Amino acid sequence: MALYRWLSLPLLVPAMVFSLCASAQPQSSEYRLGDGDQVRITVFQNPDLTLEARVSENGTIPYPLVGTIRIGGLTLSAAGDVIGTALKAGNFIQQPQVNVQLVRNLGHQVSVIGQVGRPGRFPLETFNTRLSEMIAIAGGINPTGDDIVIVTGTRNGKPFRREIDLTGMFLDQKMENDIIVTGGDVIYVARQPMFYIYGEVQRAGSYRIERGMTVRQALVQGGGLTLRGTERNMGVFRRNADGTIERTPLDLNGPVRPDDVLHVRESLF
Repeated sequence: MALYRWLSLPLLVPAMVFSLCASAQPQSSEYRLGDGDQVRITVFQNPDLTLEARVSENGTIPYPLVGTIRIGGLTLSAAGDVIGTALKAGNFIQQPQVNVQLVRNLGHQVSVIGQVGRPGRFPLETFNTRLSEMIAIAGGINPTGDDIVIVTGTRNGKPFRREIDLTGMFLDQKMENDIIVTGGDVIYVARQPMFYIYGEVQRAGSYRIERGMTVRQALVQGGGLTLRGTERNMGVFRRNADGTIERTPLDLNGPVRPDDVLHVRESLF
């Protein structure tokens, strides 16, 4: 019995290793290979057939013994099946066990546009890249960028759109909003909402609305009142729900809204 176990060990161990390798990539099994992806192919008990290759623009790779094989658009497991079928059909290996691993993900790209350091298209180097990582790859959000990031794309064959408060994600510990992006996604960072202030203030102009900013804080942003300015009868030109713009009185402790135009009157006394 001991001799039987010793003789069986070399056969069991490689099978266990192959099983572990297959289970180590649960997410990659759904990944579909694209042009430019770099893969590593291994065949059980055939080290001479180990190969790293780049998927060409027409979705093919050259492979020993069998020639050119088309794997573009296939999952990793399906690509392994195609290679294994070709090896078996050519009578090279009777029962090939082929494992395909993704080395570099260059076939799927994500576009990052708007208020970021380096807008453009970036390849997904791994299949589990998160939103925050893509923003970092694109150079981070500019000082004029909004806290809200819009992600559009396709999930399960259906259009996908989601607005994510990137700053709040970290401040409020909502890391579940740091979603995994996929090839074809577009990440848009809009310009931060602005308010405008004029009249009797030190620095009239347009300014970024910070999180939770009040009207009183907006006055400070504008340098405060001039000697002739007064907080009495301050007003705001604000767009209503019907699209019309009206001037209304202001609560100094109330919030500033996007596109508000604050007007500071001159004191009569």
